[in-house]
Amino acid sequence: MSIPNPILTNIDYEQEGKQTGYLRIPHSVHRSAYGWLPFPAACIRNGEGPTVLLLSGTHGDEYEGQVTLSKLIHQIEPGDIRGRLIILPMLNFPAAKAGLRTSPIDDLNLNRVYPGDPEGTPTLVIAHYVETVLMPMADYGLDLHSGGSSLHYIPSTVGALETDGGRLEEIKRLMLIFGAPYSFFFPSGHAEGGSANHAAKRQNLVMFGTEMGGSGTVTPECLKICDDGVRRFLAEVGVLKKSGVGPVESVSRMLHAPDFSFFSYADGDGLFEPVAKLGSEVNKGDLAGYVHFPETPGTRPEAVYFEAGGVVICKRMPGRIVRGDCLYHLGCDF
Repeated sequence: MSIPNPILTNIDYEQEGKQTGYLRIPHSVHRSAYGWLPFPAACIRNGEGPTVLLLSGTHGDEYEGQVTLSKLIHQIEPGDIRGRLIILPMLNFPAAKAGLRTSPIDDLNLNRVYPGDPEGTPTLVIAHYVETVLMPMADYGLDLHSGGSSLHYIPSTVGALETDGGRLEEIKRLMLIFGAPYSFFFPSGHAEGGSANHAAKRQNLVMFGTEMGGSGTVTPECLKICDDGVRRFLAEVGVLKKSGVGPVESVSRMLHAPDFSFFSYADGDGLFEPVAKLGSEVNKGDLAGYVHFPETPGTRPEAVYFEAGGVVICKRMPGRIVRGDCLYHLGCDF
């Protein structure tokens, strides 16, 4: 016997028109014995057509998607669409409110815990609700991310490798419609099946994500790519009558990481001096940067080298590092 999800909402997903409200997760604490956590949500519906699920704020320190979806909720009216949009701009609300990658309540990373648990902590409950309640309603989905406070990405669409060739080709086609400069597929084993992309695969939902900049900032350049891409995607799948934006100016370059040698990690504690720049092409054995040890004056810096060759699509932002921190990751042509 399956256990029902405890989330309640004042939004009726079958109702015509535009609704805004909250998902309510029961949360009893000292301050509020019968309280609930408010997860912002919107549903816009106009007659028959596809349903699209739009998510952002999975990681609370990733802001570009939250801005994009907040604008979309404000701008889109029922007459602009055919079908239904379900939008959650701050999916992990406690993390988004705190500006943190993980929830300050249970310290969990929402994009590693799907399919979740209806009897678990808040992050597990929201993952379960998305996979078992929202995803089965939807035909298509977008999960908007960026590098957050610790990383910076070249604006990219991202996905998990698919074993179904037809499904993979459809995701790649829609990535090209979205129109980010790069499209990237993570290696097998990434997130160990616990990401929203993995959940979408289990629910037969055509879905991919983005990595739009990062550094804990919002830039006009990344925001425009994200705004325009979401609108092109919605028009292409038939829910938005007109995208209202121009065509893609250049073809997205398809990349992937065949294995984790395409990720560079710190092998010690210190301060990292990066050498490679975002967007540059590097070869296996090229210098990635140096680790410095100012706590021990006179110590020689330690060089870090790339273990594979490809395009630098992501780099670490904070200078302070500890062993195991990701410094860069690369992609090669797919």
